[in-house]
Amino acid sequence: MAAYVIFDIDIFNLERYQEFMMKAKPAIEEAGGKYLARGGEHKVLEGDWEPRRIVLFEFPSMEKAEAFYYSDLYQSLKSIRDECSHGRVVVLEGL
Repeated sequence: MAAYVIFDIDIFNLERYQEFMMKAKPAIEEAGGKYLARGGEHKVLEGDWEPRRIVLFEFPSMEKAEAFYYSDLYQSLKSIRDECSHGRVVVLEGL
């Protein structure tokens, strides 16, 4: 069953974040993930959520998404992301 990873990212150093994105994209794809949305226009229709930049990925399963997130490779990339942004991350099992 597919799983979806939702990132809500507040970027404060775009140049450094772009470095992270260039390295993260092939790593995500190698882990079986794919981008579904990447920073496009969004609107909050209800509630008090104030997302900054939303990125949406699909992975083949919840286990694959979590394995990628906790992998040594992604954790090393996450350290770059943490230098230049603040994020909120959710993984959601699909139907």
